[in-house]
This record gives sequence, structure tokens and C-alpha cells, in this order.
Amino acid sequence: MREFRWPRHERFNWALDYFDAIAVGNDRPALHIVEEDGTQTVRSFAELSVASNRVANSLHDLGARRGDCLMLMLGNEVALWETLLAAMKLGVVVTPATTLLTAVDLQDRIDRGHVRYVVTSAATVSKFAELTGAFTRIAVGGASSGWHRYEAARDGAATFTPIGDTRARDPMLLYFTSGTTARPNLVMHTHQSYPVGHLSTMYWLGVQPGDRHWNISSPGWAKHAWSCVFAPWNAEATVCIFNYARFHAGAVLDALVRHAVTTLCAPPTVWRMLIQEPLGKYRVALREVLSAGEPLNPEVIERVRTAWRLTIRDGYGQTETTAQIGNSPGQPVKVGSMGRPLPGYDVVLLDPGGQESDNEGEICLRLGDRPLGLTDGYADDDAKTSDVMRGGYYHTGDGLTR
Repeated sequence: MREFRWPRHERFNWALDYFDAIAVGNDRPALHIVEEDGTQTVRSFAELSVASNRVANSLHDLGARRGDCLMLMLGNEVALWETLLAAMKLGVVVTPATTLLTAVDLQDRIDRGHVRYVVTSAATVSKFAELTGAFTRIAVGGASSGWHRYEAARDGAATFTPIGDTRARDPMLLYFTSGTTARPNLVMHTHQSYPVGHLSTMYWLGVQPGDRHWNISSPGWAKHAWSCVFAPWNAEATVCIFNYARFHAGAVLDALVRHAVTTLCAPPTVWRMLIQEPLGKYRVALREVLSAGEPLNPEVIERVRTAWRLTIRDGYGQTETTAQIGNSPGQPVKVGSMGRPLPGYDVVLLDPGGQESDNEGEICLRLGDRPLGLTDGYADDDAKTSDVMRGGYYHTGDGLTR
């Protein structure tokens, strides 16, 4: 905490300057997807680098330019990672969307995000049939009337030449928060805030080069980008995915063993279901086990510790940030505690009067040395941005008692 300093760049493109650099001649697996029927798909760092070049060239041929917005609505399939990397290389802004969204939700996102391109699976194109907007439609996994075939990109050029520089604070991701309001916030992240900002998440996860990291979360949500893209690939680890239609604890545990997963992050609901199984009979290769979303109850933590001699470590963050607070590797874990501020985050508690408190209050971030992982603001709501950044602090809206 004392020695950490955020890397600062004027110009930076993570896909070009970092991912492509570590991918040169790198045949180690970057992505390993397992289906319920046992089918496996593996892509190396080098293969994903080339494939994303082809997709970037294809998108450029379709007219995609720096600053355009692309909606990415896919499940855990290779095209999701290829498209995300390709969009970054082009400077195209991505708004991730879960496949569970309704047509009404999609229309709102297309309108507010000024979406110019949509990449989705052939199975979900019907959701867009009645939507309005001048956006180019690209379907993965089949031909659909009025839609370009994603697979046509496979025939494109394997090298990509960027047009112009990417500034580190150029927009890269637009996330719609779930929230409880009728109008979700539109959170903007830059080419540095999530790719570089997730150094804090990498530290919290404890993921290391060569690890096999599985994060159980759905595409479209920020946690997926946290732990299925930036944090593990910053560590040069393998992103592991087990696709299932319906959660079954025994199948998940079998997958952990069969595919030698070393680091696992899962929401509390998953951990509560896993402990219903006889964990001790599963000879896992796990070194780190993590949870995010809400504090786990002591019984869950103890059951896992007894079976595997591993302690589940909690962490905290938001769509607007990377991991802010967490129990980091090697730190004694106090049950019920979310941990300590992570490197790069100056966390304080503010009481109702706006004064810093030692006991309880709203979780806030000091903005004097602005944390790199913090959003630049809400894309279509300057008033909301000013409100959450008021008084020299970023206000999370979440309370905490020490």
C-alpha cells in the first residue's frame, strides 16, 4: 500500500500495447472453455491476438471507427473475447449486455449508448427485430437475414495496423448498472481505468502467471470483465470457463478437479450451494478461493476451510471501480470482514455530516490522488457525476461499520 503507484500513460491501448506484446510467440492457453457435453475450446495468447486482428479488420471494413459504440451481447464463447480485443484495438467503445435483457432494455441501451454496431448470437437476433436505430448487425454462429456473418472475419487479414493513437483516457467501456432506479446509470471506463485499474483486482485475487482462473459470473456484467478478462490476463493466467445450462454443484466441483483450476472466484449463492456437497472428496488443485457481492456467513467459510484447508477471501468493488477493498493473499481473515483497502485506493468512511469517521459511515474514496480504477463519470448524466464526486471524495453509496 505504501509503495504502490498507478502507472500513468498519456497514450495507451491495452490490447495493442500489452496483450499483443505478451502474445508474441506465446502458445500458452489464454482461454479454455468447457461445455456440459465435454467439448473443449482452447485458444492461446498468440491465437487470440491474431483472431482479434482479423475481427478488427472486419469491423473496420464494415465502417467501424474510433469512438463508435458497439453492443456486445454474447455468452461465454470465443467470439466474445475476440470482439472485445478487436474493439479495443480499433478504439471502438463496447457496451456489454447480458443475453437476459428484454427488447425494451435493449432499445434503451441502443438509444442512450448511441450504438452503431451490435454483435450477438444467431439465437438472439430475434430480440432486435423490432428495434429502431441505424446500427450494423453482426450475428455469431449462423446466417440471419439482414445480419452480417461474424465468421466472415476468419478470412480477414491476420495483421492489424492501428489508425492513430489511443489516448489513455479515451472511452473504452460503457456499463449500464443494474441499480434500483428506473433508469440505470451509464458508467464510462477508459483505456486505462479498467485494463490498468484491475491491477488492484489481480492483487486481491492472488492470480499468478500460469494459473488457471475460473470466475463464475455472466457476460454483460462488470465482474465478468474484472475476472474473466483484465485481472487474469494482466497476470498472464488462463481464463477457464465451464458453460452449463443449469447450475449443479457436483458438476461444478467435478470441473474444478478435472481441469485443475487453481484460483476460483464465485458469488455467495454459489458457495452456499457448493457446501451442500461432500467437499472433502474432491481433490482440488485450488490455491486461492474468493467471493464477492456480500459477506459470506461463517458456516460457509468454515466448511470450505475444513474440507480444503483454504479460506474464502471476500472483496468489494463496484461497476464504477475495480476492486477497492479485500482480504488479500496471506492476510489473516477476520470472519465477516471485507478486508482492507487495496493498493491504489485511499478508502475512508464519511458520517452523515460529511466528516471522516473511524467507526462507521459511507465508503468513500479520496480523490486527491485519484485512483486509476475509478470511472471518469456517467456518460449521460453530468449532475450524477458531480454528485458522486462531491467534496473531494467519490461516494459509493454503501455503508460500513469497522
